[in-house]
Amino acid sequence: MSTVRSAWLAFAVACPVLCGCQTDPLFEKQRKPDGPVTRIDAPPGVELPNISVVDQREVDLVEEMATHRAMYHRTLRLLRDYYKEKGYVQKGKWAEFELADLNKVKPFKYIMAAEIPAESLRPSDSVAQADVLYDKGLELMKQGGHGVPVFFRESTMKDALKAFIELVQTYPNSDKIDDAAFYIGEIYKEYFNDQETIAVEWYQRALQWNPKTPHPVRFQLAVVYDFRLHDRARALEYYHQVLGAEGDLDRSNVVFSTRRIQELVKPREGEAVARTSPPARPPDAPPTATLAGDASTGRTP
Repeated sequence: MSTVRSAWLAFAVACPVLCGCQTDPLFEKQRKPDGPVTRIDAPPGVELPNISVVDQREVDLVEEMATHRAMYHRTLRLLRDYYKEKGYVQKGKWAEFELADLNKVKPFKYIMAAEIPAESLRPSDSVAQADVLYDKGLELMKQGGHGVPVFFRESTMKDALKAFIELVQTYPNSDKIDDAAFYIGEIYKEYFNDQETIAVEWYQRALQWNPKTPHPVRFQLAVVYDFRLHDRARALEYYHQVLGAEGDLDRSNVVFSTRRIQELVKPREGEAVARTSPPARPPDAPPTATLAGDASTGRTP
């Protein structure tokens, strides 16, 4: 009987814990900070403009969504920093928690080009915070094994990618945005499978933002189009640009581009025969002599 009583006593003691009573300290780290909450779709006191969807193309909607998503993230970071600077500890915790939740959201690339900042940006200003992010991205790439594939660390390379993207999104006027775009393209091209089209978009942004970029953007575009996307025409276009605009960057790239141009313009097997052979004669056509001149004399019957 003493054993039964002991069991019932243990159950009576454990019951409040199992039911959730007085357990808050055990889960303190998981609790949301105390504070008022609101609705994200209809916050009180905020006048929201209507979004016109009449005859609006998909790209317009995606671009608008991407812009507001980026602005939400950027403004929330600024709000968090403001509260920390002013010493509003509690509100700073609210903003920090909201930002942490937002970072867990996986944004899908509905239209890839719409997810990348506009080509109209220009690297104009020297921004100290952007320079810090740029140096951080380069250091993380190095730690992630850039140039030494045997030491590749995927998580570290993703952190480098985030640093470069944050630079472009947060400081769009920084004179480092074209450099960051180039390295974003490099990371997508070299370290993440099946991301060549995203790499192309970022390489092109680097070139659009700074046509005099010191990076071999044209060469990398040519290589991606040539060997990854198998677009012969676009590859030739960029190989020719390498000869004209990147000749002073890397002589080995110039030598390679020259050779690939010769290989790509050379007729493929079977093409030469097809070009020189006479067209097939329709079944109801007159004799061949009436279709072409005498090749030996140059006379036309």
